[in-house]
Amino acid sequence: MSSLLNHKIETPDEKQNRHKAMEAVKVLNTLKEGFKEPPKAMEYFYTLFEEVYCHQKPLHRNKVKVGTMCIQIPSEIIYALDGVPIRLCNGFFTDDEIGSDLMPQKSCPLVKASVGHLASKNITDRPDMIYSPTTCDQKTKAGSTIEGFGYDVVDVDFPRTKESEISREYFRRSIREFSVDLSSKMGKKLTKKNLRASISKIGYAQSLYHRLTEFRKNRSVPILGNDMFLVTNAFFFDKIDNWTEAVEKLVQELEQRVKDEVHAAGKVSPRIVYTGSPPIFPNYKIPLIIEDSDAIIVADETCSSNRMFNDRVAVDEWFVNDMLDSLADKYLKACTCPIFSKNDDRIRRIIELVRSHCR
Repeated sequence: MSSLLNHKIETPDEKQNRHKAMEAVKVLNTLKEGFKEPPKAMEYFYTLFEEVYCHQKPLHRNKVKVGTMCIQIPSEIIYALDGVPIRLCNGFFTDDEIGSDLMPQKSCPLVKASVGHLASKNITDRPDMIYSPTTCDQKTKAGSTIEGFGYDVVDVDFPRTKESEISREYFRRSIREFSVDLSSKMGKKLTKKNLRASISKIGYAQSLYHRLTEFRKNRSVPILGNDMFLVTNAFFFDKIDNWTEAVEKLVQELEQRVKDEVHAAGKVSPRIVYTGSPPIFPNYKIPLIIEDSDAIIVADETCSSNRMFNDRVAVDEWFVNDMLDSLADKYLKACTCPIFSKNDDRIRRIIELVRSHCR
């Protein structure tokens, strides 16, 4: 009887955390134990996801956290103003169940999970403000729903065409307005020095990603596609300096694995270019099925991985306004998101990846 009286009733937040931890552990254990020996450098990423999603460890104390709903918000500007970008895309079924009561039935699970996560307010690194680009219909509508939870949500206008000069100028103006609004809220001035430094920092992270993708062109592919998705998903929320340091170590290890002809799958495994809905941790259901079937994902065309890192910023003049315009061009012109009225660039990109990685 006394044991029943002393039994602690689980709070809703504790129950949510427990269920999310179960989802996270299941995927992490599969990656660590269900395939051939992963690179040792992947241990950093396995530990990172375990600490954040199983133990609710905050990563960004005493920092202004800027939530973003899509990749069209330039992280370079956020870093330049000494903020931390946190991409709020979510793959937890636990949060999807919460979001299903708040969004239309036909909303995609990713958006419902993102809304459910924010609705619960059970967030370790809670965003101080959220910027939501008007990309797909459901993310556009989600902004007003999230605002109802008490968050400061700002829509960032995004055009549905990218070929015209009108669209280009439209988004340039939108990015300038975003930078002014964020600068005002942060109480910091966007300077030439800080913006150039942040562009360089993001550019270096992109160069590391490109080195990883080059390894995957080899006949002996040294890393699973699922591990690559974990690496790129970590960029959503990790400290950028920690992320780049961990990827540097991964690059060094993969170089040796290529020399030693270590293959993460079988030598005759089908080579897959993954496209479509982005794999967001822990919803790796389809990538895991693919690689559990002895195929290997050698490239992808998704907004949770390749599309984040593929194109670097091209700057003509290192003045603030010129850099802002260059950022806008990169996040619009180089984007191959299917929300655009024409998808010629996306089709071209997928064909390029097949030719370069599946020969």
